[in-house]
Amino acid sequence: MAAVLAALLSSCGGRDPSSGDTIAVSGSSTVFPIIERAIKSYSGTEQGRNVTVTLSEVGTTGGLRQFCQGAIPIANASRPISSTELKACADKNITFIELPLAFDALTVVVNARNDWASEITTKELGRTWSKQAEGKVKAWSQINIDWPNRPLHLCGPGSDSGTFDYFNEAINGGKANSRTDVDTSEDDNVIVSCVADEPNAMGYLGFGYFRANANRLKALAIAPPNGMAVAPSVASAQNGSYRPLSRPLFIYVNDQQMRANDVIRSFVGYTVGNGLRLVEEAGYIPLPADTYRLVESKLYRHVLGTSFGGDLPVGLTIDEALQRSFDQHKRPEFR
Repeated sequence: MAAVLAALLSSCGGRDPSSGDTIAVSGSSTVFPIIERAIKSYSGTEQGRNVTVTLSEVGTTGGLRQFCQGAIPIANASRPISSTELKACADKNITFIELPLAFDALTVVVNARNDWASEITTKELGRTWSKQAEGKVKAWSQINIDWPNRPLHLCGPGSDSGTFDYFNEAINGGKANSRTDVDTSEDDNVIVSCVADEPNAMGYLGFGYFRANANRLKALAIAPPNGMAVAPSVASAQNGSYRPLSRPLFIYVNDQQMRANDVIRSFVGYTVGNGLRLVEEAGYIPLPADTYRLVESKLYRHVLGTSFGGDLPVGLTIDEALQRSFDQHKRPEFR
């Protein structure tokens, strides 16, 4: 199917992918490892050998801000595009294709030497990370009375991060209800080091970063209201039992720029066509194998817009997220 898609895309006109062009990709640090592998793999193909793809991790919000200004043709996102960003794109007459690429089990982590915490409830997470906790919840014993009276050090994403948006929507009801006395960065590797270097630390980040640093970090199982604690894993994200911190990951592609430039078409087609392998290599949760064919179809049929209406849905299973993501195919013009 990837070869068929490449042929379809290359027949659409625009500049030749071998012409030595540069593509700029920016956005989510969560999605970064997937696209990093896509770039490396694509550069080894005949189509990609003369193409330079630059990749920046500025957070989902930062990337979509650039995208909706027309500054970049591709944005990585660890959440769906927001209503504010939709308006910004519309104001610049930017149309786009929303392509789900993977699934993530957003992971709450502690230092590997932490021997008292193995699971945490969503209520306890709210007690730890909400605005009300700012300057007040400073010890582990204030989260759970069975935990030691040790100082609490928090490490988390910055406010331009889609991981920040999603976590606070799921745990605190929105990003406005988030404490600010936290060491923050839009770079997940900084959060890894922050937790790994401090025995009393807690943080949250993308599942792929936890898997790549499992010898330095420990993941906490999450217990939703009236539910059993479930550890983040490929299986628990795929079967829907890891809630409410499972989420889809996306790339957004400027449709006008892609129609005008075969270099963009070629790279995006390669990334989606090899999505299953690239996602697995990055340590994230792939979509079902046959779903990537639907994503390819969405791409080459130029199915525009978002399926999420500017909302930030929380706790969707893979099936629920994909059902929403492909609702656009049901419109009469795509039947």
